[in-house]
Amino acid sequence: MPGDPVSEDEPVVGLVACGVGGLDSVRESFVVPALERGWRVAVTLTPTAGRWLTASGEVARLARATGLPVRVDPRSPGERSPHPPVSCYVVAPASANTVAKLALGIADNQALTTVGEALGNRATPVVVFPRVNAAHARHPAWDGHLAALRRAGVHLIHGPEVWELHEPRQASPGRALPWSAVLTATARALHHPISAEGPQADDPRAPAT
Repeated sequence: MPGDPVSEDEPVVGLVACGVGGLDSVRESFVVPALERGWRVAVTLTPTAGRWLTASGEVARLARATGLPVRVDPRSPGERSPHPPVSCYVVAPASANTVAKLALGIADNQALTTVGEALGNRATPVVVFPRVNAAHARHPAWDGHLAALRRAGVHLIHGPEVWELHEPRQASPGRALPWSAVLTATARALHHPISAEGPQADDPRAPAT
């Protein structure tokens, strides 16, 4: 039950969501199915995502669903974390900006700080779904960012099998995000925490486990 102590067989998924298209589907398409799988979900939002979901009332609904506060701002020195220890971080949907900052080690908000620490300590698996378009992917630095995240053991949900890239503003309105792939990748990461080289556990080209 929300608020109860976390047991070893009750993993905690730290969901980090960014202010991009599809953000409003996070609760129904990821949080609720994750809770139904027996996972606890601790939600942290980037500043833009926090503004969007606060304005729509979705922050309150996420807090009620998870039984945990939704984090946006860093806590004060000496203040206890409102979230339990996380078993796996899931950055979805991830903006191009957040992907770039994670790859470069920039931690200028609460969401980036927590995930960046996980990338550095290599003890907590990280799943990332880049919600980007074709123009983002053609940026000369983009492939290097993905390579850096792969070297850090990140489970990337990436490729035309799960997310076909369209030119900016050319995708169909209301395009659904690949939440099923995100959930599958999360389950694999929880069972096979750290992936160093080779196909990532959530890569559609990786062998099933």
